[in-house]
Amino acid sequence: MFGTNGIREVVGKTLTVRFVSDIASAVAFVHSGMGPAVVGTDARTSSPALGRVAAGALAMGGIDVIEVGVLPTPAVQYNVKALGAAFGLIVTASHNPPEFNGVKGIAGDGLEFTRATERAIEEAYAAGRFVAKGYQEIGTLSTDGLAIKRYVDGVLSRVDVEAIRARKFRVVLDCGNGASTGTSPVLLQHMGTRYTTLNGNPDGTFPGHDSEPTEENLQGLVQHMRAMPADLGVAHDGDADRAVFVDEKGRFVPGEKIFTLMARETVRQHGGGVVVTPVTSSDAVAEAIAPFGGRVRFTRVGSPVVSRAMQEDKGVFGGEENGGLIFADHQLARDGAMSLAAVLDVLARTQKPLSELIAELPPYHLVKRKVPCPVELREKVLAEVPSMMDRGQATEITTLDGVKVRTSEGWVLVRPSGTEPIYRIFAESRDRKKAEGLADSMTKSVNDLVRSLSARS
Repeated sequence: MFGTNGIREVVGKTLTVRFVSDIASAVAFVHSGMGPAVVGTDARTSSPALGRVAAGALAMGGIDVIEVGVLPTPAVQYNVKALGAAFGLIVTASHNPPEFNGVKGIAGDGLEFTRATERAIEEAYAAGRFVAKGYQEIGTLSTDGLAIKRYVDGVLSRVDVEAIRARKFRVVLDCGNGASTGTSPVLLQHMGTRYTTLNGNPDGTFPGHDSEPTEENLQGLVQHMRAMPADLGVAHDGDADRAVFVDEKGRFVPGEKIFTLMARETVRQHGGGVVVTPVTSSDAVAEAIAPFGGRVRFTRVGSPVVSRAMQEDKGVFGGEENGGLIFADHQLARDGAMSLAAVLDVLARTQKPLSELIAELPPYHLVKRKVPCPVELREKVLAEVPSMMDRGQATEITTLDGVKVRTSEGWVLVRPSGTEPIYRIFAESRDRKKAEGLADSMTKSVNDLVRSLSARS
């Protein structure tokens, strides 16, 4: 039920009032006798209503609830820990299309629920084990009006605000009509930047562009950066746990480039340390941090997995190549606003433009593809993938998450998405054409396999 990053389903089909109420009731059962709980939402059309359903179900299960309203996912995580809450629930579907919504659970330490907790909730839901409290034991509902200030102050405390102010940066911010509309503009204001906002009103239909901050979806931001003088362009996804950047020349910066840059700068500042990232990340990361005493630990995909591994290894930095960066000094969660502030901090400290910093990184090219695949065929496809790999050319085969084959020319990875009915394909090489060739070849093979299996079923 819980995928890579929470429950995500189509509103009005699987994701109904009854479903959310029962999930929250199962959460209350697993956390019986604990509290308070924080409940927040993103800006999707169904989120306010479903947020109240979740809060009400928790309260009926005997848990006191603090509602924080529409906030980025990392802001809710920050407030769970700051308020000393036992746990939190967020009604969000992150970057998914507008017809989706979902539920994400946050433990008292601000990290996502462990898999053990998710499993216990799934079992309670399946068995209908819900808490039924009498009228004298029902939890209270209260609101917290300081959640935004508390979160923004926390981000500001981790960067050199005066150095950033001195640079008088010009920033173009694309909020994507999501949850960052109430936080990132406030953050930029406090850092003394001159900023322009795009899609700066919360709207769960995402009229500006699709919620996922891909290069294709961010052409409006790219065109603004090319048309006006600015130092940095930045965009968030729907729940603002990611930040994607455009440089001062109006060029989209791939997520793996920003990840590598910030890994290098964080390790340099710490005098070494562990960087935790999934198997989808670029080889450039290890190469960039090695001179400063850094090493990489690879994990399965998913910010909950990365966060827990950072906690185990005392990692200084982590995240994914999709714009989800985790700064351990701030909190063990992907955080779009922290990423924005940290990039401005690096620009201020180095006195270099983003394009120059990116040009310093090891030259790798990471290519990504998607192949639609019905959920019911996911396991059958995965079982067939190894037979499609050219094992004669392989120097290493990894099955930590999907199947990843490394050759003398680069590597290719095939894995099922944990949040959408698709297969994701990643390929990397120092030569762009070779990376694209690896990706195109594997994309065709997986497409053909899905079609063949679909025809048989």
